[in-house]
Amino acid sequence: MKTDYLIVGSGLSALVFGALMANSGKIVHILEAHEHPGGFGHTFTMAKKYTFNAQFHYVWDCGEGHTVNRVLKKLGLDREVTFERYDPNGYDHMRMPGYALDIPSEPAELIRRLSALFPEASENIRKFVNEVEQTGAGLRKLAPPVKPIELLKNFGDVFCAIQHLNSTLQDVFDKFQLPQAAQTLLALQWPDFLLPPNQLSFYAWIALFRGYQEGAFYPTQHFEDVINSLVKVIESHGGQVLLNHEVTNFQVTNRTVTGVEAMDLTTHQTHEFTGKTVICNLDPKRAAKMIGEELFSKTVQRKLNYEYSASNYMVYCVVKGIDLRDYGFGKWNTFHSEHLDLNESFAQMYNKNDFSHPSFAITTPTLLTEASRDCPEDCQIVEFLTVANYGYFKQLWESDRKAYRKKKQEILDSILDVVEKHYVPNFRKHMVFHITGSPTTNERFCWCPNGNSYGSILTPRNIGRDRLNHETSLNNFYFCNASSGYPGFAPTFWTGALLYQRLSGDAILG
Repeated sequence: MKTDYLIVGSGLSALVFGALMANSGKIVHILEAHEHPGGFGHTFTMAKKYTFNAQFHYVWDCGEGHTVNRVLKKLGLDREVTFERYDPNGYDHMRMPGYALDIPSEPAELIRRLSALFPEASENIRKFVNEVEQTGAGLRKLAPPVKPIELLKNFGDVFCAIQHLNSTLQDVFDKFQLPQAAQTLLALQWPDFLLPPNQLSFYAWIALFRGYQEGAFYPTQHFEDVINSLVKVIESHGGQVLLNHEVTNFQVTNRTVTGVEAMDLTTHQTHEFTGKTVICNLDPKRAAKMIGEELFSKTVQRKLNYEYSASNYMVYCVVKGIDLRDYGFGKWNTFHSEHLDLNESFAQMYNKNDFSHPSFAITTPTLLTEASRDCPEDCQIVEFLTVANYGYFKQLWESDRKAYRKKKQEILDSILDVVEKHYVPNFRKHMVFHITGSPTTNERFCWCPNGNSYGSILTPRNIGRDRLNHETSLNNFYFCNASSGYPGFAPTFWTGALLYQRLSGDAILG
């Protein structure tokens, strides 16, 4: 029997698309080069007892009637795959010397808290938050599938959003003349984008900031359960998810993609796989080079000319003998900056590889759900994330492994110095395990070009009308990944669901 949908790559958008198609009665086969499915959402175990998720930390759009919930309901998984909500009174704790702000779910409360910190700027703060609300409402109406009547009924919101097509977050901060410290507190979740305010698309910031305000979540049974549940749907409907299969070539005849060649990495044998329709979850730019860029239309070629997002540095830690809740951690993330200006802080870390005054995120997965899975009961997991320059780490990896390891340790020490100074004294004494990851780690284990964390970079130029989507201009071939949709848990759910809706005609997104 010929496969209805042959999917190359098992990232989250591909799994969502594949599960929806399998649930509708189609035969779905997925090829994945990694030993785990899920892309950046995959789970791995270290020292035989500590479990970590590769990149996901918290998610949004999981509430009743939202994208993730709609997909799970369609698959009959909404009661099985559940989520725990972060503290709505402060789901993100922003910290820097002299200032502290817990971001609340209610915009009015955010205005109140910021105004208390910066009373001289209270009116501008109110105007800024209102602009965020209005732009966010307009963006919802502009998101596919677009309904013209809704655009007309909400013209004011839509017009406000369109005005910011080319705006960075910094542009809007400047428009409302927010104090520098207020800007930093509002933008301190920059690790969620790996871009500073002067480069980050205002649209991208709003989508995530407002998404989390409406509800920040963590899976009750951890991210592994989400991935495994989607795989189970595919397999229970006669499909397959073949791991350790690296695609080496695409089969193309007369601008029609008919299948792929893939190497079984366990046997090193190459096999051919065909499908009525081929879905590409690989990086689109990489796939286009394998196929031949000249076969794509000029429009698609132009959209494929994107820059990759920055990469990151991760620390996965296990602590014992302390309860992190006694030190200000709980059902929230903490974002810390030693620098008042995030643009300067980012430049120091990314451009100069100087982490002496770091800005980073802290997340505590074991405090987010009662379902013990990650580590022994007497331990807790804490993770740190910041930006890192791929080119710099790649050069160290290839030329001087000792210097590479030394740089990773230097960044870790810099972060831990801040943690011990501001949060947990003697943190190092309680560490019983840690492992660090760099941009080259991302590249080796997550198969992402240049170690990128979010596909294509989230600048205004790359978020607007010229952003790549599922259309490839080749027959029976579609893109479905972070660069041809949007990155992150909820956006990749949306990307996979939207492609399913367009190919099947089954309207699940409204």
